[in-house]
Amino acid sequence: MHARTGRTALIAFLLMGTAATPALAQQQAPAATDEQKPQDDVVVTAQRRQERLQDVPISVSAISGARLDVVQAGGNDIRGLAARVPSLNVESSFGRAFPRFFIRGLGNTDFDLNASQPVSLVYDDVVLENPILKGFPIFDLQRLEVLRGPQGTLFGRNTPAGIVKFDTVRPDQKGGYARLSVGSYGTVNAEGAASVKLTDTLSARASVLYQRRGNWVDNVATPQRGDLEGYSDFAARLQLQWKPTDKLTARLTGQIRSLDGTARLFRANLFARGSNALIGLGGPGTPFRRDQVRQDGVNFQRLRNYNGALTVDYDFGPVTLTSVTSYWNGNIYTRGDIDGGFGNQFNQPMGPGFIPFSAQTQDNIPNLDQFTQELRIASNGSGPFNYQAGVFYFNEKVRIETFDFGTPQDLNPAAIARQRQASEAFGIFGSASYKFDFGLTLQGGLRYNDDTRTLTASRPVDTRPGFLGFGGPVPEQRANVGSGVVTWDISATQKVSDAVNLYARVARGYRAPSIQGRLAFGRTLSVANNEQTMSYEGGIKTVMFGGDLRFNINGFYFSTDNLQLTAVGGQTNFTTLLNARNVDGYGFEAELEAKPIDRLLFTAGVSLNENRINDPNLFVAGCGSNCTVLNAQRPGAPGIFSINGNRLPQSPRWTANWTASYSVPVGPGDLYAYTDWAYRSSVNFFLYRSTEYTGRSLLEGGMRVGYKYDRFDFAGFVRNITDAQVAVGGIDFNNLTGFVNEPRIAGFEVGVKF
Repeated sequence: MHARTGRTALIAFLLMGTAATPALAQQQAPAATDEQKPQDDVVVTAQRRQERLQDVPISVSAISGARLDVVQAGGNDIRGLAARVPSLNVESSFGRAFPRFFIRGLGNTDFDLNASQPVSLVYDDVVLENPILKGFPIFDLQRLEVLRGPQGTLFGRNTPAGIVKFDTVRPDQKGGYARLSVGSYGTVNAEGAASVKLTDTLSARASVLYQRRGNWVDNVATPQRGDLEGYSDFAARLQLQWKPTDKLTARLTGQIRSLDGTARLFRANLFARGSNALIGLGGPGTPFRRDQVRQDGVNFQRLRNYNGALTVDYDFGPVTLTSVTSYWNGNIYTRGDIDGGFGNQFNQPMGPGFIPFSAQTQDNIPNLDQFTQELRIASNGSGPFNYQAGVFYFNEKVRIETFDFGTPQDLNPAAIARQRQASEAFGIFGSASYKFDFGLTLQGGLRYNDDTRTLTASRPVDTRPGFLGFGGPVPEQRANVGSGVVTWDISATQKVSDAVNLYARVARGYRAPSIQGRLAFGRTLSVANNEQTMSYEGGIKTVMFGGDLRFNINGFYFSTDNLQLTAVGGQTNFTTLLNARNVDGYGFEAELEAKPIDRLLFTAGVSLNENRINDPNLFVAGCGSNCTVLNAQRPGAPGIFSINGNRLPQSPRWTANWTASYSVPVGPGDLYAYTDWAYRSSVNFFLYRSTEYTGRSLLEGGMRVGYKYDRFDFAGFVRNITDAQVAVGGIDFNNLTGFVNEPRIAGFEVGVKF
């Protein structure tokens, strides 16, 4: 048997094994011939220095900027990353403005505008804390990395689940690109970037992105057609890099984002009572139509982000000193029809279905300021011993407003709640590794975290009728939380051969204490103590056949004490922070990339995530919309249910994706085809389990067919090719309200590199 034939047979065998598993998935593959090959030397910065992915003792997935292009073609935002790598889920009840990340089941479904999350987003070495910053668009990226498991040593607070890390293309990278796509519903995706060498020591790079979609959902309560779901999203980045010597590099970055559109579209009585089947505007038995709603409320969303950053590296020879200074500012104003319907039982007609009362709220952040400063030193040696150490400072101030309106069209709120929050954090950290001659590398890190947070909240205005039970205005309340915690990690990597590495890692993660002060519907603040996670994982990373086959697999177990949870909505319609005594989780992640023959590339990956809340004394209010709660009721407390033994919300048991790409020479260029699929199993929307508020399993696929000639690329594409229609979230205090995934988008794209 020839070596090539044997290699192809082995790869095919592994692929068949992959297909037999309930959905294996990996990263996106590009639609370009020169990139249709496995990457045998993927470089990541998961540990704040450039390393081969196979050498990093962390479960990490890397997606290059080119491989993100396929997902972005349909105008997707950051939520399009959901299930694109193992164990990652992303969802939002605010649409494009406020993503919520989940890794290995750990996340936070809280919709409040100051909610903390156990997954941090790191943008060019800067941690973005507030959710309205985490939705900053994806464009002109060098790479995207997803690090699973606690990352507290190098990245600090609020990383017990992991981080999503973006690195933009630097000004010293020559060339640029331009890309334009148009698609269904007036969807436009236009982006481009270019680097310019201004002098021998100064270079610049400008990057822009513009995405829009027309209003394609018809509100049948109005005479016009096409009322909702449109948006216009613009982002730009300018970088100046100064390199007067080989030792000094300074990069100045400025970024902006401007988003205008409609808020997330909630749909009244979306679920058939007693099941999670989607129903239409005519009630049970009528077909669901994604392009129709019946609402009577005001709907808008406006978001602005501004960022300035300075990164300086100085090479002293034995070590490099790095300083990262960053300032982010943002504001958001968003209002939606929360009940998702028309009228109510007191104001007929109403629908669809029974609407007990109208719910119209507006949430604003008039101003958000985040300042961070990090200073670190890292060894440059190629010897067996390497280290890095540093200090970190974080300061955030945010003002929040919540308006509740008496009727759907009111412009003057009947109640106003205000919050002011100030957060400050300080960290000092160090990490070191030693590589022995026989291939073993030991690594350990330690970090001290000091966090403080102060929140002041009040409800100065409340003119709602007394029978509603809100009790009038609420005087100013104040709460302070703080903690000092040590996080750490220890890992070992054993090089078995040039093709195989084994690794094991133990890490302690931490989420800072939180305060919840959403007083539009309540009268008290709630506090959650810090949570701490112990994580254990081990795995194998392989690259074989000269890079034609890559296979990585790992298993993990974590135990989190005092897990911060948020009981949202429910029959009390009040957001409350909770601490669960313990949550255990375990599972595995596997990724495969293979090139069985020339010009054919497969990628695949899969993750299994099991988790369980362990707290027999933890109870939450059930839904206020007559849903079918499946948990046991607390004795003597109607409407209050135990969540002991439940899975975490928005935590699919399986996530997966897989891709295939193939090209053939045609004339002076190449004709190519590429398909990608992402899968997640069913999820619970809330802490309690119910029949209705369960998202069914979701499988979304895409297809791209194009022709590449020289620097030019012409392609047709389809996103959500099967037009899958699945609920991805719900509102549980009023009626059986929910919201659904993005529609099928088909279009054409033209691109050029220069």
